[in-house]
Amino acid sequence: MSKITAAITAVGGYVPDYVLTNEILTTMVDTSDEWITTRTGIKERRILKGENMGTSELCVPVALEICKKRGIAPTDIDLLIVATVTPDMLFPSTANVVTDKIGASNAFGFDISAACSGFLYALDTGARFIEAGRYKKVMVIGADKMSSIIDYSDRTTCIIFGDGAGGVLLEPNEEGYGLVDSELKSDGHGREYLHMKAGGSAKPASAETVANREHYVYQEGKMVFKYAVANMSAAATEIMRRNNLTADNIAYLVPHQANLRIISATANAMGLTEDKIMINIQRFGNTTAGTIPLCLWEWEKQLKKGDNLVLAAFGGGFTWGASYIKWAYDGDKV
Repeated sequence: MSKITAAITAVGGYVPDYVLTNEILTTMVDTSDEWITTRTGIKERRILKGENMGTSELCVPVALEICKKRGIAPTDIDLLIVATVTPDMLFPSTANVVTDKIGASNAFGFDISAACSGFLYALDTGARFIEAGRYKKVMVIGADKMSSIIDYSDRTTCIIFGDGAGGVLLEPNEEGYGLVDSELKSDGHGREYLHMKAGGSAKPASAETVANREHYVYQEGKMVFKYAVANMSAAATEIMRRNNLTADNIAYLVPHQANLRIISATANAMGLTEDKIMINIQRFGNTTAGTIPLCLWEWEKQLKKGDNLVLAAFGGGFTWGASYIKWAYDGDKV
C-alpha cells in the first residue's frame, strides 16, 4: 500500500476592499512613504471596515472560493482549522463560527494560535489527520484582522500590519505530492519582544489596561528582526538539507511577508534568486497567519504539478518553521 500524503488540491484568498496607503498613514503618525518603504517594503495594506466584522468574515469568502474551485459543497468538509491570533472572540473558536457561516455542518473545527507561523503549524496539523486516514477533506485557513489589535498612534507597528486571509484544501494523495516535511520550532522567551500585554488570563482586561493601551501589539523591532533573520533562514536551509533540495530544484520560496529585508536574507541563505521568491508585502503588508496562503493564492496559476515549494515563517512567541511541499496540480488549469 502506498504512503498517504496530504496534497493541496485548491487554494483561496481574500483581502478587504479598503486600502490603507503609506500616504494615509503619514496623516496619522510621524512617518513618510520613503521611511516605511525603505524599512519594510510595504506601500499599502488592506483593512476590514464595519461594525461587528471579525476574522470569520475574512475566512468565509476563502472557504467558499476553495469549495467552488474544487467542486465540493461545504458539507463535504471534514475538518476546518483556522490559524489566527485575532479570533472573533475568546470562545467559541473562529473555526467553529466559520463552519456555521458556510454551512459546513459535517465538519468539526478548531483554532491554532502561533502568530505569523500559525499557517505552517495548522498545515502540518491538518496533514496528520489526512495521513492517518481518518479524514478526506481538511481545510486550513490562515487569517487575521490585525487592525483590531494595532495602535494607530504607534508608528513602529501600525505601518506593518494589514488584514487578510488565505487557505488551502488538503486531500489524500498516493503519488508523493503534498506536504513532504516540516521543521517547526518555538521558544517562549521571545514573548518578551513581541506580544500583547493585557487581555489574557494573566492580566485580564480592566479600565486600567485599556487606559494604558495594553490591548495592542507590542514589538521590539530590532530584536524581532535579529531572531527572524537567523531562525527563518535556519529552518529553510534545514528543510533543504534533509530533503536534498537545491536552489536549482526549488520552484519558489513562499515566505511570511513580515519585512522585505527578512525575506531577502532567507532567500540569500537558500541561494535563491529574486524570481524564485513570492512577494506581495508591498500591497498587503503583514497579515500574520494570512501571508503564506495569500501568496499561494496569487501565484496559483504559475504553479505546476511537481513544483518544489519551501514555505518559511517567523512569528511572535517566538514561533518559526519551514515546510516542503510538492505541488499537486497545474494551477493554470483551475
